[in-house]
Amino acid sequence: MKAGITILPEYRWAEARPRWQAVEEYGFAHAWTFDHLGWGPLVGGPWFGSVPTLALAAEATSRVELGMLVASPNFRHPVPFARELTALDDVSGGRFTLGVGAGGMGGYDTRVLGGANAVASPARRYAEFVELLDLLLTRDDVTWSGEHYRAEGARNLPGCVQRPRIPFVLAANGPRSLRLVARFGQGWITTGTRHDALESWWASLAELSARLDEALAAADRPRAEVRRFLQTDAAPVFALSSVECYRDFLGRAGELGFTDVAAPWPRESGPFAGDERILEAVAAEVLPGLAG
Repeated sequence: MKAGITILPEYRWAEARPRWQAVEEYGFAHAWTFDHLGWGPLVGGPWFGSVPTLALAAEATSRVELGMLVASPNFRHPVPFARELTALDDVSGGRFTLGVGAGGMGGYDTRVLGGANAVASPARRYAEFVELLDLLLTRDDVTWSGEHYRAEGARNLPGCVQRPRIPFVLAANGPRSLRLVARFGQGWITTGTRHDALESWWASLAELSARLDEALAAADRPRAEVRRFLQTDAAPVFALSSVECYRDFLGRAGELGFTDVAAPWPRESGPFAGDERILEAVAAEVLPGLAG
């Protein structure tokens, strides 16, 4: 099991830098940030771009895996985004992993653009976004004409540090997106589908994990090739509410076959409200015992 932390891009860098460095010092395996133009109840507060945040995080750290949970097709085109991803892979020395999701409709990322990014099928756009990104990061001189994106002679030199490209961790719950994971993903990530109570949330995760097994089997892909990430942001209980709660999350996730767990950095109030001292206790009491 590998444990990670998600740090919202809401802090000025002087305040954010110590957090990213602490994640590494504590011994977490990976650190992430959200990729939105603004998010949920925090739209009225500070918010910074994910790409420059991660570039600075790469310079401030040396070991921890870095990434987005998850990049959004709502406001990104694969051609310029591929250039940014190549840069992040380079400045991090090959420590960058890309999480990608379908991009929700009706949220701030859609409203702030006046609905210009609304599509009839986010799932089809998601599939095209991932397939084109895969081409752009593995081949030079790409031309593409699809339902949502166009590219003409897109170059990719010097390419990724990681070969053949940076790893993709794809968000998926439904059959179509799970097939996308089986085709393109080096990892799968979910937040679960039922959030009313803790036991029903865990039951939804068991169902989703079984569906992924079916998708991988249908694609004739070995189960061990795909990492399984549990993002605890939407859990009915805050994973870092106590050391024992966090330990229980890791244990139950491992029983369901998850290889990685990502929990939010505790905030003073609002979403993910908690006590930062829990992180210190987890680092001292839990992380040393994790394999990998």
